[in-house]
Order: sequence, then C-alpha cells, then structure tokens
Amino acid sequence: MLRSMYAGVSGLRVHQQKLDVIGNNIANVNTVAYKSSSVTFQEVLSQTISTSQSPSEEGTGGINPYQVGLGTSIGSISTNYTNGNKQSTDNPNDLSIDGEGFFVVSDGTSNLFTRAGNFSIDSAGNLVTVSGEKVQGWNKGTASSIDTTQPLETIDLSSLNMAASETTSLGFEGNIDSEGADHIESNMTIYDSLGESHTITISFDRTSPDNYDCAFSSVDAEIDSMSGGDGEIVFNEEGVFVSQNLDDISITFNNGASAVDITGANIVFNPEKFTQYGGVSSLFCSPDGYPAGNLIGMGIDSEGSIIGNFSNGRDNHVATIALATVTNPQGMEKMGGNLYATSWNSGDALLGAAGADGRGSISSNSLEMSNVDLSREFTEMIVAQRGFQANSKIITTSDEVLQELVNLKR
Repeated sequence: MLRSMYAGVSGLRVHQQKLDVIGNNIANVNTVAYKSSSVTFQEVLSQTISTSQSPSEEGTGGINPYQVGLGTSIGSISTNYTNGNKQSTDNPNDLSIDGEGFFVVSDGTSNLFTRAGNFSIDSAGNLVTVSGEKVQGWNKGTASSIDTTQPLETIDLSSLNMAASETTSLGFEGNIDSEGADHIESNMTIYDSLGESHTITISFDRTSPDNYDCAFSSVDAEIDSMSGGDGEIVFNEEGVFVSQNLDDISITFNNGASAVDITGANIVFNPEKFTQYGGVSSLFCSPDGYPAGNLIGMGIDSEGSIIGNFSNGRDNHVATIALATVTNPQGMEKMGGNLYATSWNSGDALLGAAGADGRGSISSNSLEMSNVDLSREFTEMIVAQRGFQANSKIITTSDEVLQELVNLKR
C-alpha cells in the first residue's frame, strides 16, 4: 500500500520543481538575453513482482515480467538557446548576437560567457557588463592590424588617440575645360609629420590641345623649400586622360617637421574621373595625411570591430570584440547575472571574431530580449498544477485505504 503513497510524494516533488522552473521563466520574461528552461520527467526504478519467462518446449507461451513503478523523478532541466527578439536602443554600446555565440567577459580570475550585451565604458576606459565584468577581445594598440588568433585581452578604450600622418600621395579628379583658359590653378591642403596643415598649388599650362605642363608651388610661410613635381599630363582627342610623368616632390618646413616626400608614382590622376571636356574647369585634389585626433565616439560593426571616430574627422579600427562558441551549450552552467561558465560536458570555448566559424554576427544599438514564451509557460503551469493536484489525490486516497485497513480491527 505504501508504494502508491511514495509514488505520489515523488510526483508532488517533481511537479513542484517544474513549477519552480516555470516561475523562474516567468520572472525573467523581461531579463536581457534570458534563456528559458524546461523540465522533463522520468520514471524511477520499478519493483519486479514476477520475472519474465521464455516459451517452454512443452508449448506454453512466454510470460512478461510484472513490475510496479516507484514514482517519478526529474529527467532533465534543459535550457532553450534559441535567439530572443531584438529590441532597438539608442546606445551604441548595446549589442546583440544574431546566431550562435557568447560574449566573453572576465571577472578577474576566469572567463565567463554571456548573451547580454548591455555594456558600458567605465572610468578606466574598459568596456564592461552591468555588474563590472570586463569584455574581452583584441586591442589594436600600435599594431598595424588586429590578429584575432592572439590571446584575449580586456577591451581598453582609455586615452585612445590617432597619431598625425604626413601626406605621401596626391589624387586628382575633375575636368579641364578644353575651350577654357590656357593656365589653370588649384589649391590643396597637405599635412606634415607633426600633423600641421599647409597649402600648396598645382598649375596646368596648355602646351598643345591635349597636353599640359604641370608645376607645384606654395606661398605657405612654414614651407622653407619645395622642389619637384614638374612634368606633363596628356589627354587623347576624346578628352580622356592618358598619362602623366610628374617628378617626385620634396617639401621642407621651418616648424620642426620632417620633410614630406611624394613620389611621382603617388601623384595619381583618376583615368575615369579626370577629363578634358568642354565646359567649366573643376579640379579636386584628395591628398592623404591628417592631423592628430582624440577619440570622440565609436561604432561597432557586424564582425565586432570597434570603429573609433576621432576629432580629426577620421575613423580607425581600434579593437575587436571576441565571441565564443561551445560544442554543447546545454552543458554550460548558469552562474547568475546573465553569465555562463563552461563545464566538463559543454566542451571548451572556441574563440574568434563574429561571423566566422559558425559564430553569429553582432548588431549594435540593440539588445536581445528574453526568449520566454508566456503562453507556453502559462499552459505548462496549468499542466504542472493539475499534476500536483492529481499526485496529492494519490496520497489522500492511499491514506484512506490505510485507514480502512486499520479499521478492520474494530
């Protein structure tokens, strides 16, 4: 008689645990990037009343075993890692992952993982979670590019600045009026090694219907001397640019900057956008080089690249946020605070940039919301409630039967 009572007790216990999981899901319906959990049950070991028997040689058939189950237990509590809906925000530090992967963060002793991308920049310039864990990735520093195969480091946006870059090339576009004046000039701004700007002038003097002599000059007070740049440009009869043979340019300064040297090969006339047609002359020069600048803003692209916006009007790739995948996400352990840790059964974290090797892409100005389905949770709550009631009925019925057995003595 007691087997049914203990089976009912086990039923009460597992349905209570199911309600605990459902209640936690509903409580986290608005938690950033929360992943809902679900419960499955399994029967416990059955007590064998009679073993099975095989068919006999005398012609009798086989007999199945007689077994009475001893109740139920939790089979699994699994996490649903499907993506939640994205919610747009106005914060460029808010990130969401489209697809598989986790952000990697450090608590100072070990790496943890999260889908919640509501990050901020602390007073030390580190990109951090709401509870202070530091977001991991790769900083560019003084390197020419970012190598995502190197060990992870904390994303550090403190004291970022862009060093000045001197002018090393000149690019030209526009049109020279085939019917216009024989002498045309255009000014352009170049930068020295200190990032200071200077104005130089290029002049074109027609020597034939399709040929022009070129020369560079300057009246800038900080330019000590300027040599080179002389040569010729040639168009064909249709007004299409054909060639140039300008000399190297060397410019020295009196402000302490090193000399600027521009080779003739780096004086480039765009063959598709530099013409000699009838109409107004309009010349455009795009020298490289720029002054020094400080970080004033940033953006993050789909590959997790942090693009810094600098006060000199330039953008620069300053860091890359890492993503991690694991072979078995169901094996990860929840650590609280939207954080996960790898376990023996999750497999090691595979690190890399977003969008590569099965990792999802990153969206900025958005957050992943909870993937809790309220309609499903309320349905499961009703099922769990009825299961709890039914198991409690088993206990009361078993108690009534025991009471009848006691009453036989009367």
